[in-house]
Amino acid sequence: MSTHTGFQGNTYLDLSSEMTKIVAHWQKINLNFDALYLGYLGQNALDFWLDKIEQIKRADQVVLIDPAMADHGKMYRGLDEEYVKKMRQLIPKATILTPNITEAAFLLGKDLTKVSLEKAQEFATELAKKFSIPNVVITGISITKEKIGEVGVTDGKNWSLIQKKLSGSFFGTGDMFASAFLAAVLHGNNLEKSCSIAADFIRLAIMNTKQNPLFGPNYAAGLPWLLDEIEK
Repeated sequence: MSTHTGFQGNTYLDLSSEMTKIVAHWQKINLNFDALYLGYLGQNALDFWLDKIEQIKRADQVVLIDPAMADHGKMYRGLDEEYVKKMRQLIPKATILTPNITEAAFLLGKDLTKVSLEKAQEFATELAKKFSIPNVVITGISITKEKIGEVGVTDGKNWSLIQKKLSGSFFGTGDMFASAFLAAVLHGNNLEKSCSIAADFIRLAIMNTKQNPLFGPNYAAGLPWLLDEIEK
């Protein structure tokens, strides 16, 4: 993609046909990863992972699936209900699922007319049970005009976090959150602590953003803090 879909007229080149050769090369050179992280895929890449994930992932591997497909109550441009149905088939392969509140509602086929921390916690619990996922974190829960939060289920235990909401709307925060969250998890932090670290990282990035929000938060400003925090 030349840009994310927030910009009109972006170009798009589907490289999913290369995935079989890419994975074969990784296996040939014995390249192993501590985690498997799947985010925005698109239709063809989603089909690839549905077909190949069992052959690629290891039994001891963290598999984080961020089902990036919707926000603010609607699907991303170019994705449809068929995509949601296939994503429902993929997410049981995850050890950690990190949808935003809109994606959680689509995955469950639920109405999202009213958002609350309690409703999000219900969604997280239902996702964990329905799809047999041990760890679920739901992000981007707008609680009030001043507060935003996340909820989680970790091996059956519920937890929640609340932060001060910052003004503005920024593209890319979901990807940034999941990446920082996974980095914290891989450094031995529990899911609740990792979620807190990721949320604070996003807050620092937004607070240091001077450019047009379409270009995303200034994540580079928060990287030194993030690297220190995940290793504490």
